[in-house]
Amino acid sequence: MTGFEATRGWAQAQDAADPLRAFRGEFHIPPHHGRETLYFCGNSLGLQPKGVRAAVEAELADWSELAVEAHFRGRSPWLHYHEYVRDAMADVVGAKPHEVVAMNTLGVNLHLMMVSFYRPTQERPAILMEAGAFPTDRYALESQVRFHGFDPATDLIEIQPDGPGGTLSMAAIEEAIAEHGHRVALVVLPGVQYRTGQVFDLAAIVRLARVQGCVVGFDLAHAVGNLPLALHDSGADFAVWCTYKYLNAGPGAVAGCFVHERHANADVPRFAGWWGHDKSTRFQMGPQFVPTPGADGWQLSNPPILALAPLRASLDVFTRAGMDNLVTKSRRLTAYLDWLIRSRLDDTLDIVTPNDPLQRGAQLSVRVRAGRDSGRMLFGYLEQQGIIGDWREPDVIRLSPTPLYNRFADCLGAVEAIEAWRGMQA
Repeated sequence: MTGFEATRGWAQAQDAADPLRAFRGEFHIPPHHGRETLYFCGNSLGLQPKGVRAAVEAELADWSELAVEAHFRGRSPWLHYHEYVRDAMADVVGAKPHEVVAMNTLGVNLHLMMVSFYRPTQERPAILMEAGAFPTDRYALESQVRFHGFDPATDLIEIQPDGPGGTLSMAAIEEAIAEHGHRVALVVLPGVQYRTGQVFDLAAIVRLARVQGCVVGFDLAHAVGNLPLALHDSGADFAVWCTYKYLNAGPGAVAGCFVHERHANADVPRFAGWWGHDKSTRFQMGPQFVPTPGADGWQLSNPPILALAPLRASLDVFTRAGMDNLVTKSRRLTAYLDWLIRSRLDDTLDIVTPNDPLQRGAQLSVRVRAGRDSGRMLFGYLEQQGIIGDWREPDVIRLSPTPLYNRFADCLGAVEAIEAWRGMQA
């Protein structure tokens, strides 16, 4: 993208003309010494929507006034509460409503999905994953391989990064699937690599894996609410994600899960719970489990109302803003931060995240050229200035200009602060 200017006036003019500018006012921006922080950490924990407090207090009021009867007579009857987030979440991830459910946490959902979709045999025992995956994925996949009596040393196959900054090329993924596919029961890859910010082509990965007869699942923790997703059209068997990053549902919030509709009525092994039972007969309390068709059939327990309320409030913001509009702004905002860093900090920072807008979302991962110690110093300095990103070992600073509440002026402010730090090091 061209036409950018590194001036306060230009950045403020872009913010004034932003059709999504009003949404920033719907979030609590943490203060820092009498002014607002520059918050670039929505990829780790999204800011609190102002509508959350009223949403939670409404359920607290129903609990205090109606107690158990709030399941049936509450303002939003609890019996159906998980269904209130279904349509909006399906829109965000590009799925059909019956393919998604909000439940548990990401790690729990990943294990539940592998109970059903990782069915290893002596001929096909392996799971294919990326090297350097987020620890939850690595731990979960390794433990599943061991649980089934196989050896992670041979049956957990990790694709090594082969691109600049530790990125992973599509060619490397294709080569790994072609080489190992005959032994692979399950492919699990991210939508966005958490450390580098690289985006993966879900549909292309599914096509490659299908040729080899592999089942495919995705961890979309850093992709949901960040990228344009088309989960149904991708053909993935399943996907899991958290909702406390770009979806702003609060720390440890209820996670999300996708199961493709071709598995809606599948007779597959699963760890069953009563809320996954067919809802038309759930309260008959019979001994035989009959799963609800679709993703709902993988639920275990009744939904946590006080944890779902913030997600419902945040998804309302997404519905009003529109994912297409958010992605359009995100690409321009991230491109501006990229341009500022390359044009003004090229001697100080290396951008790890791919430059291609289709291979990144809102996140830019950077390394300080002088090395890890200088990187930690810069990160600490930015925190002192009220500029909040996050650090990922061994040497990456992540900055994520999130379109719901970040501005062009924020990007400029962050770069000016890094320039000031650089001047102090001279």
